[in-house]
Amino acid sequence: MIDPVIFTIGNYSLRWYGVIVMIGVIVGSLIVERELRRRGENGDNIWDALIWVLPIGILGARLWFVMNATLGGDTRYANDPLEILRIWNGGLHIFGGFLFGAVTLLIFLRKNNLDAWLFLDSAGPAVLIGQAIGRIANFINQELYGPPTTLPWGIPIAPEHRLAAFRDLNLFPFETTRFHPTFAYEMLWNFSAAGLLLWLSRRYDKELKPGTLFAGWLVLAGVGRVIIEFFRPDQPKIADLGISYTSVFSALMAIGGAVLLMARYKAINLSFAEAWEEEYQISSQPVSQRKPIAARKVAPARKAAKPVAVKRAKAKTSLRKEKKTTTRAKKSA
Repeated sequence: MIDPVIFTIGNYSLRWYGVIVMIGVIVGSLIVERELRRRGENGDNIWDALIWVLPIGILGARLWFVMNATLGGDTRYANDPLEILRIWNGGLHIFGGFLFGAVTLLIFLRKNNLDAWLFLDSAGPAVLIGQAIGRIANFINQELYGPPTTLPWGIPIAPEHRLAAFRDLNLFPFETTRFHPTFAYEMLWNFSAAGLLLWLSRRYDKELKPGTLFAGWLVLAGVGRVIIEFFRPDQPKIADLGISYTSVFSALMAIGGAVLLMARYKAINLSFAEAWEEEYQISSQPVSQRKPIAARKVAPARKAAKPVAVKRAKAKTSLRKEKKTTTRAKKSA
């Protein structure tokens, strides 16, 4: 077992969870930067966007977790609203980060006149990889595991980290009981899905339309999470359906991605998709160096200067004509 706390100074503790999550964010952002540069865009723009996307994404992840827990019957946030602010006690939901982060990114891109499809396609594989890295923290915290299993890759979970249903050591002895490493299943799925998207982006670089990779991310991330939710007894369930709220949202993600793909390639006709661009729109400068859109002025077109060689050639031609004219005049005389 690995201690979740790296070190403590006074009342401050540095935890592996926060460090690993930030490593995932940085690695994901580096991949986005690389994908943007590969397509001709200035990669520095992602770091300008991250200043806004990261804190608002964390806020969304926290609020989504609180909402999900409350829907599942957890009353601690209603009884003590200040507990919502105690994020160090644990509790982030990646889908809240996706939603709030995506909305913030789109607002940033629109404000700075940057191509949304370009950034979303670049971010798809990167988000999967960043999320997969973050799952390592769940292993250290002994969380996001599944039900007991006899499979050889099952992992032990200390009694204090178990769900209430598995805390009876007479039924589930610590020495012999193993649990599904659900976080590892999701990590492997995400790495595989990211690898597939990156391969497609290079193998069919000229054939893929803007938005294809983002749609692929929606489908793969959604389908993967629906499958994973069958191994997540910790997730609040919809009483009448017996499935988790996260499963429903994941299924909607996958359906939305499939519809986007069909609209992108004209398998279905949607009026709002008719004006979608066929190629990425590339900017010329990072946001930090660009003037506000209203302040930009287009320089008046100038006539191209004629090359020196062309001027000399014309001068020689004119001189020859003058000589011929003079010669003819002498002969006539």
